[in-house]
Amino acid sequence: MLTIYNTLTRKKEEFKPLHPGVVNMYVCGPTVYNYIHIGNARSAIAFDTVRRYLEFKGYKVNYVSNFTDVDDKMIKAAAAQGITVPQLAEKYINAFMEDTEAINIEPATLHPRATENINEIIKFIRGLVDKGYAYAKDGDVYYRARKFKDYGQLSGQSLDDLEVGASEHVSADEVNKKEDPLDFALWKAAKPGEINWDSPWGKGRPGWHIECSVMSTKYLGKTIDIHAGGQDLEFPHHENEIAQSEAENGQKFVRYWMHNGFVTIGKDNEKMSKSLHNFITVHDIIKEVDPQVLRFFMATTQYRRPIQYSQANLTDAQNNLDHIQTAFDNLTYREQDAGNDEDQNVEDQLKTFRTQFITAMDDDINVQNGIATVYELVKYANVYAQQKQVSLTAIKAIKDELAELMSIFGVKLVASDNKIDDEKIKQLIEERNLARKSKDFARSDQIRDDLKKQGIILEDTPQGTRYKKE
Repeated sequence: MLTIYNTLTRKKEEFKPLHPGVVNMYVCGPTVYNYIHIGNARSAIAFDTVRRYLEFKGYKVNYVSNFTDVDDKMIKAAAAQGITVPQLAEKYINAFMEDTEAINIEPATLHPRATENINEIIKFIRGLVDKGYAYAKDGDVYYRARKFKDYGQLSGQSLDDLEVGASEHVSADEVNKKEDPLDFALWKAAKPGEINWDSPWGKGRPGWHIECSVMSTKYLGKTIDIHAGGQDLEFPHHENEIAQSEAENGQKFVRYWMHNGFVTIGKDNEKMSKSLHNFITVHDIIKEVDPQVLRFFMATTQYRRPIQYSQANLTDAQNNLDHIQTAFDNLTYREQDAGNDEDQNVEDQLKTFRTQFITAMDDDINVQNGIATVYELVKYANVYAQQKQVSLTAIKAIKDELAELMSIFGVKLVASDNKIDDEKIKQLIEERNLARKSKDFARSDQIRDDLKKQGIILEDTPQGTRYKKE
């Protein structure tokens, strides 16, 4: 039984989608005014992993993740670069797609943009105004937060505390326009020279919160199964989404709210963010770090837990991933001398591993316990690969199981390319084999050391000498 921790209820709940066999899932995407940093990537990786596990469980997942392609930050960044807001958006949307492809994030079923849905946003806001939940003031439109009786339910804070928090996100000019400090903008009047659209309240653009309400309901329905994003979005963004969506649609907005923990950095474990200027972009890091290692590093920490970004932790991830890859290569190597018999013991053991994996992951996508099962599978694979006689069917079954479980973490396992075209190297390997047979260990060791300097690692096994590229 799959359980998910629901931020709204503060407890784990059995997951039951609204429509059997189908999951409608919305994940808040980036504001595209810069390259994504690894804090943004954490959210994308965490919920891509959730998606992959749901698909592994047999669900059809409709996965929508938006692009915020117009807001104050984008207007400022576009002006600084001397380009238009749409040009800036296109630049960083393309960069997002390239960076997320590198870390093996499956493309969303749909990546809608705020600017593609202006008519729907205006219609949604008009509905809120007509119902008395929103009001216009000098070309802006604000939502009456206190009118929504359950305001604050997601963040679990009192209205007074939320009022203090809300004040951190608005300008002095906005405070003067609002009926109540807790109210938030649905539509913003355009300043001279800013990108804008016509509306019943004058030229302007949408507020940040309204776009996700409109796009999630437009593409997934008025009630969706999962809405996900970073922990920092609980308030005000997701709190405001609930208020405006349920006020307009008259029904429950989201069944399960999921929020991932932060990425921290430095000795003080400071949250990584653009506002604190302590971020590292994915665009830069994958030039130095294998993208699969970054993916594995982040995908193997349970989504609600914080991740400490450090070189030491990346190195640990690299070593663990190498260990898994080596096991896969050990199995591949034994295919050449495997027999054609069946091995029922292997089949039974693989079923046990799969059951253990599912039990772990069904507990709120507990990837740390899930990967622990994979490590046990790796040990089993290595022991089996060292047997004197092995079954080809069993070898392939172990490889398939290992590859499938690792794919849920977004890691592709393929046999390493150890093909050597250099005839001199091949001759040295053969010479070493002869030296070992004649017990000329000094020459054998010298050849091994010389090949290591050339990036060729030799491994002596009961089935003969193996080599691999370092």
